[in-house]
Amino acid sequence: MTIDAVYDRGAVVYNDSDDTGMPPAGHPAFVVAHGFTGHADRPYVRRVAGVLRRYGAVVTFSFRGHGRSGGLSTVGDREVLDLAAAVRWARELGHERVSTVGFSMGGSVVLRHAAEAGAGVDAVVSVSAPARWYYRGTAPMRRVHWLITRREGRLVGRYGLRTRIDHREWDPVPLSPVESVPLIAPTPLLIVHGDRDGYFPVDHPLMLAEATGGHGELWLERGMGHAENASSEELLHRIGGWLVSGGRGFPTTPTPP
Repeated sequence: MTIDAVYDRGAVVYNDSDDTGMPPAGHPAFVVAHGFTGHADRPYVRRVAGVLRRYGAVVTFSFRGHGRSGGLSTVGDREVLDLAAAVRWARELGHERVSTVGFSMGGSVVLRHAAEAGAGVDAVVSVSAPARWYYRGTAPMRRVHWLITRREGRLVGRYGLRTRIDHREWDPVPLSPVESVPLIAPTPLLIVHGDRDGYFPVDHPLMLAEATGGHGELWLERGMGHAENASSEELLHRIGGWLVSGGRGFPTTPTPP
């Protein structure tokens, strides 16, 4: 199966005398995991990459069943394998520091990936992620479940949203995001959520933050909606600063374009 991916070296000055094509030692890379029905070419994914490239290299990719990637979407289950492949690619490109940034479905995937032994990431940012599976408490999530579980919904996904969805149910059910969070320590973890998220209300990030046992950090953003589309440029810059600081705040200014 082929996973479509894009590499951006970022707004960093390389030594012209270095003909290896490899990034300088310590230059960070950020692997961006999009939300359900997104893909690497979506304008909002490119906007996220455009801000984060000011802080390091960026790898964007399309999850299985999305965009130009092969396979079928399992809506957050086997997508962990796709993220792991993207992280390995960033390492193979020469980056010693690799962090993951996920949105919505991608936010749950980065949590599950980081909880696995040997995940090998230096920091994790999860934006607008659910805390638990099978949530149907909001109208948008009831529409998502219709898209996933009904044949006519999957046809809309395939032909209207460029998302090919596997009809099979999870077996076994993967570890939930809230069950994954305690396993991430000591890797720095940032949970970001909007207080006007129409998909997952604030009990989801609060549950995730509590599960960190004080290890992770929670940013509850006033007036923010859901995922990439709702992430302001200012917020993305703060996330970039948090990442380059190793999870210790926002100590630097971005590289001029």
